[in-house]
Amino acid sequence: MRIKTNDTVRVIAGDDRGATGKVLRVEKKKNKLVVEGVNRAYKHVRRSQKNPQGGRLSKEMPISASNVQLVCAACGAAARFGVRYLNNGAKERYCKKCGAEGGQISPPKQRREK
Repeated sequence: MRIKTNDTVRVIAGDDRGATGKVLRVEKKKNKLVVEGVNRAYKHVRRSQKNPQGGRLSKEMPISASNVQLVCAACGAAARFGVRYLNNGAKERYCKKCGAEGGQISPPKQRREK
């Protein structure tokens, strides 16, 4: 998965289509993301010491990673991102629309000498 925490994404499918938000949490095994302000659901809470009034809490629920697209910081548009290797062996994301780099994914790899 090329999406990380604190990335800005735009929802491209579902009830919240067109909404933009920051990724709060990534669930890699389930291929889902929790995006700020997207896919909100109500949870009914009973009165307790922690929540003395009780009532309904609105919280973000996970959304499928296939329903979001990364927003490029350089061109400002939601675009597809690819992966390329740098000369030192590090892996980075890049915007396929404008070619700008989108951050490093993995550190440089040490090459073994024979």
